[in-house]
Amino acid sequence: MDEQRLSRRRLLTAGAAITAVPVAAAAAALGGGDVPFKEGQANAPSAVDNASGWTWFTDVEAAFIAAAVARLIPADDLGPGAVEAGVPTFIDRQLAGAYGRGERWYMQGPWSPGTPTQGYQTRLTPAGLYRAAIRAIDAAVVRESRGVSFARLAANDQDAFLQRLEKGDVALDGIDAKAFFAQLLQNTLEGFWSDPIYGGNKDMAGWKLIGFPGARYDNTEFVGKHGDKYPLPPVGIKGRVEWIRN
Repeated sequence: MDEQRLSRRRLLTAGAAITAVPVAAAAAALGGGDVPFKEGQANAPSAVDNASGWTWFTDVEAAFIAAAVARLIPADDLGPGAVEAGVPTFIDRQLAGAYGRGERWYMQGPWSPGTPTQGYQTRLTPAGLYRAAIRAIDAAVVRESRGVSFARLAANDQDAFLQRLEKGDVALDGIDAKAFFAQLLQNTLEGFWSDPIYGGNKDMAGWKLIGFPGARYDNTEFVGKHGDKYPLPPVGIKGRVEWIRN
């Protein structure tokens, strides 16, 4: 029994020593030698540059995205819409990165039509899907003698076309219209609600719309105040709007 106790004691002592090393090293790496860390000493995450133009979309593709997301989440009396909130930039940056390339997805065959519960079921990466679908949509608009591109249609015609995409009632060359609409809608919502560091939700417009506090480190003061209006402005990963606005 004494040997067992001694072994356990040694094991716990060794474990404490091992776990203490990375904590101390992390504190030093972040600019301070003590814990807890001091505000502003950690390396700030890099944010998307909204002023650098398009990284994935061509101008024609960007025009489609801007027109489409503007109809999915239009600006109104409640606040900015998807375009004003930077959703096109968010989608562009996502498609230009690991998400657009499907780097963490299983992208090998077979590519048989899947059920609604099986998720993404195409051999195209997300970026490839957007490129092929936008080209096919503009071709369909021309084929139907509606105009030269989706972006040039009147707002009511754009709404009607998007409704047809949602139902899968548009014939697109090599693309499942319904699946693309679902992808576009999902990414639009992600851009409108995500942290502003990713290029969308500019000035935290989406969060302000629903009263979401954002990435505030401690909300315990308000947990039990059901039905009360949240009194503080939202906070993103890089801070409040008034702290980070140029």
